[in-house]
Amino acid sequence: MQEQLKREVDPEKCPPGIEDFPQVVIDAIEIFNSLGDRVYPEIGYIGKDYTNLEFLIKVYNIEDTDILYSILLRLDSHAIKKSQEQLKREYDKMKRKPSGK
Repeated sequence: MQEQLKREVDPEKCPPGIEDFPQVVIDAIEIFNSLGDRVYPEIGYIGKDYTNLEFLIKVYNIEDTDILYSILLRLDSHAIKKSQEQLKREYDKMKRKPSGK
């Protein structure tokens, strides 16, 4: 975008790219995206389905599972929080609408 505006690109202001992270983080993101979502009506997203996690750990040849689990739990916590906030906004929006009388 800076190039389009004919401004010099400042690398310090650029967000990190995927290649800037360690391989275990990249693998964790790919594994996270490969896991299924557990979603229920009225409740929303309640987290990932970890049924295939052991299989994916073998496929990605992950040796340090402790850090992988830590990354996955952090990603999942963030996704759950985001989903709950979105559901609350939608619920609050519905409560504010007049009943039509």
